[in-house]
Amino acid sequence: MAEVTDTDFEAEVLGAELPVLVEFTADWCPPCRQMAPVLRALAAEEADRLKVVQLNVDLNPLTTNAYRVLSMPTFMVFRGGEPVRSMVGARPKRRLLEELSDVV
Repeated sequence: MAEVTDTDFEAEVLGAELPVLVEFTADWCPPCRQMAPVLRALAAEEADRLKVVQLNVDLNPLTTNAYRVLSMPTFMVFRGGEPVRSMVGARPKRRLLEELSDVV
């Protein structure tokens, strides 16, 4: 799964052709680590419809603050350069897919 930074966020997320699911994550966050296999599977299964990336909040404060991310993990879906959905907290893959169904 790709990682994005403050430097390439605009190109990789805002300028992407596909909708993009961004996980705002941190190394010290156990629920974030719990989500890693779920997101890897989602990225592989939905590669033709959805781009999945991670952004480390500790290393990328500009983007984190710009989108007012306070809790980890926070998931944001961007489409056409705009955030269209935001979700906070770990969740099973089935529930994540349900929550993404209307934006993908």
